[in-house]
Amino acid sequence: MATGIEEGRTGDGLAWDARGDGEPVVFIHAGVADRRMWEPQWTAFAGAFRAIRYDARGFGETLPPGGPWAHHDDLAALLDELALERVHLVGASLGAGIAVELALARPSTVASLVLVAPGGALIGEPPDVLRSVWRAEGEALDRGDLDEAVEINLHAWVDGPARSPEAVEPEIRSFVGRMQRHAFELPGWDADVAPESELDPSAADRLDELRIPVLVVVGMADWPPILEVAERIGREVPAARVVRWAGVAHLPSLERPTEFERLVREFVLAAGAGALPAG
Repeated sequence: MATGIEEGRTGDGLAWDARGDGEPVVFIHAGVADRRMWEPQWTAFAGAFRAIRYDARGFGETLPPGGPWAHHDDLAALLDELALERVHLVGASLGAGIAVELALARPSTVASLVLVAPGGALIGEPPDVLRSVWRAEGEALDRGDLDEAVEINLHAWVDGPARSPEAVEPEIRSFVGRMQRHAFELPGWDADVAPESELDPSAADRLDELRIPVLVVVGMADWPPILEVAERIGREVPAARVVRWAGVAHLPSLERPTEFERLVREFVLAAGAGALPAG
């Protein structure tokens, strides 16, 4: 079994690393983090799978785009460069939306989906409660107050809307804070030169097209719009299962890493063996 770490960048600048042998499992991080958020799972999965993680555009060590781009196109290019014909995708928040977009754009490529705190392209029109978080973040960044911008995100996405910071392990808040601050410090790009696009029609309106096993993991202390997306996936995707964890907010894999790893491992193994129903 290969245990060494492979790493590199795609031709379009996406930073990635991989380890292990077996069926490929690709981890896609949340918008408040980068590929480091998957360290516990990426390491554990390498014992039975080829575990791959990458930094989405605007995060971690990935380079800015040089022209028009889309998150799912970036992921497709990564899979092509790594010669991965069929993969299991594990995406959190923003990453869950990217995973579904790829599954819709290239259905033969995706064997199963794990959607954690599903957000991003799955939200559709953002509700006012989430717009207020992004507006507060933008105002802090306009003032040059990175500390405040980071804290706004920590309270929103690590604590959750109804929990205090004391409800979360300090190490988790600190870890996510470092990743979020790094994202804020990265150079931006001219959106007119390098505009972003999403699927059209949107992924949020095409859930019933997913014909593969789907596992949704959501914390009940997360934002109501995220919980609503999770339940909608459960209703509209033929082969979806929704797991709800009490006392957890937007980052279940960090709050309960061991339980999360066991749940996802069992799901991926069963999906890979054809033991789960498809739509």
